[in-house]
Amino acid sequence: MTATTVRDSQTAAPAKTQVTGLVVGASRIVISFLFGCHGLQGFGFFGGIDGQGGGVPFGSFPGWWGSVLELVGAVLLLVGLASRPVAILLSGVMAYAYFTVHAPTGLLPLQNMGEPAAVYSWIFLLFAAIGPGRLALDNLIKRR
Repeated sequence: MTATTVRDSQTAAPAKTQVTGLVVGASRIVISFLFGCHGLQGFGFFGGIDGQGGGVPFGSFPGWWGSVLELVGAVLLLVGLASRPVAILLSGVMAYAYFTVHAPTGLLPLQNMGEPAAVYSWIFLLFAAIGPGRLALDNLIKRR
């Protein structure tokens, strides 16, 4: 190995890490925004839960409280604040939604319309494991 090869491989690793951090951060932001829209459906926005603008009754469990957790969690994850604990919580919320709402009507997500709940659950578990990426308030707090 020449000195040039060693130097090039040492500078390539930080560049790759920066790009990965940006991709993870951008993915977190986009997924959080989409999930926030999903949470707003529980309050009647974007066609609501029935496609006619209906929301879940105020204070009902699990629907209304689930929508609150989805919306607040989406905002926190969007800005990257307490990202890992919020991601674990949201993963659990979506797993709960899958097993209590969707799974009783069919075995597979394609049969029981639970595909979004399953995908969100796994994506949030991934964010809990790998962190928020770049562009997160957690990173600013950690630096101080």
